[in-house]
Amino acid sequence: MTVEICFHGIGVCEREREAGEARYWMPEAEFLRVLDALVGLPDVTLSFDDGNRSDIEIGLPALQERGLRATFFALAGRLDDAASLHPDDLRELAGAGMTVGTHGWDHIPWRGLTDHDAHRELIDARGALAEAAGTDVRTAALPLGRYDRRLLARLRGAGYDAVYSSDRLPFHDGTWLRARYSVTASDTPASVQRIIVDRSRSRDVRNRLVGAVKRLR
Repeated sequence: MTVEICFHGIGVCEREREAGEARYWMPEAEFLRVLDALVGLPDVTLSFDDGNRSDIEIGLPALQERGLRATFFALAGRLDDAASLHPDDLRELAGAGMTVGTHGWDHIPWRGLTDHDAHRELIDARGALAEAAGTDVRTAALPLGRYDRRLLARLRGAGYDAVYSSDRLPFHDGTWLRARYSVTASDTPASVQRIIVDRSRSRDVRNRLVGAVKRLR
């Protein structure tokens, strides 16, 4: 079983784009300590959502110093935004052995989209990111973690190799829909390690039931 830890912003959130965003920004010093605690742990993978500048300015050097790799789920609609990853940044990430995935175009929930909007979020965004990064984009992360069976069918039809949720569960190798644990500003190395090694069985059962409801609705 694999546990994936997902980061968003690192450092200080100077301007919230959405209400509550700052809650997912981890202070830089704490982020570095968390990475130190993860070095050498088996069956732990890392990812970064939202394509913030801190991914390239803080995240990439920290990963390289520790011999770690991660997937960076960027937003195509923010490639020209000063606070976000630019095409040059995506190429640098790919050149450093990191994986570039898609988080869509505008960071909106993908559940319930019209066909036109779904094409923009699932297809056009992937193409724009692939062109910017100079590499194939084969994975997607669900904005805000929302999904249903219609959305999953759309993503399968679009040919994604894997899709990542925020359902806070481990996943089996080869699983197509993969859950992750998003860390917040209040997390510490100890709390992240507890996620990995001291998971509550009752909590896992509850989260599996919630995921099952999402897939069936």
